Amino acid sequence: MTLTTAAAVLLVPPTAACGSEGGGGPVTTRPPVTGIDWTVDSVTVDGTTQRAPARAHLRIEDGRAAGSLGCNRFSATAQITDDQIRLSHARTTRMACDNARMTFERALARALTSGPLTMKGEDRKLTLTTAGGDRVQLSRT
Repeated sequence: MTLTTAAAVLLVPPTAACGSEGGGGPVTTRPPVTGIDWTVDSVTVDGTTQRAPARAHLRIEDGRAAGSLGCNRFSATAQITDDQIRLSHARTTRMACDNARMTFERALARALTSGPLTMKGEDRKLTLTTAGGDRVQLSRT
């Protein structure tokens, strides 16, 4: 399982890119994602949205991501580049939980480890989106 993509997104420091002087170009701001405790709100995979169990969370710091998929804990390497994060070298515990939690965990792990995730933040929210359109919705705790 590779959770590196999600972790990398949370490690990106806020940065700004501005257009040329007097050019009136757009200003892009990346939300701060590292050193923050994020609650997983939901995951959408193949068009189906699942609400997260109360324990699902994520924290990215010092090139690592760690948290809970809803039942099992995980850790991964996190790489952040521009507005993307990639989680890799993921490790998880292997506790058995009820079917609903295990179904959610599989969907979340798939979304977080499917490749680079594009980060988009607004207020206290962060959305991680795969190239295929799957999404992980997070809230700052």
